[in-house]
Amino acid sequence: MVTRTTDRPAGTTSGKGRSYPSPVSEIEIRPLGFDSPVAQTLIRATMADLGVRYGGSGDETPVDHTEFVPPHGDFLVAHLDGEPVGCAGWRSHGADAAELKRMYTTPVVRGRGVARALLAAIEESARRHGRKRIILECGDRQPEAVALYTSAGYERIPNFGYYADAPGCLSFGRTL
Repeated sequence: MVTRTTDRPAGTTSGKGRSYPSPVSEIEIRPLGFDSPVAQTLIRATMADLGVRYGGSGDETPVDHTEFVPPHGDFLVAHLDGEPVGCAGWRSHGADAAELKRMYTTPVVRGRGVARALLAAIEESARRHGRKRIILECGDRQPEAVALYTSAGYERIPNFGYYADAPGCLSFGRTL
């Protein structure tokens, strides 16, 4: 279990006049099976969000729930006040890399630190299981995801995976 307390007081701004939503005081992040009902509900919400942005079913990347079982992967769910509000997983990509998959936060908690806490927890899980690098692919219609990854030290890498040749595919990586 991982908990995180935010360090940004309610009502503060970015210095550019933007006021953030009230911060989350505590996020609880726990491993949960990719095929569990809670995880599947969050994954369906992820696919719906991607479907709105890109059309279709959201993401056609082949994924098997067994890929997210330690030590070859992990799947985490973030809770706030006991309610699931986000998810993220990683699966092995080669001998020493992890691929981030199904990163999602519910719209009501966006901008409140949940995604950043999930990303840190995923990185720690991958590191704990011997991964030295984490990679991901997202798309150009996910500006908030791109902003999160770049602010967390991820850099553009050559496209890979299912969408490597798709227009708008953006791939990122970071050494753990």
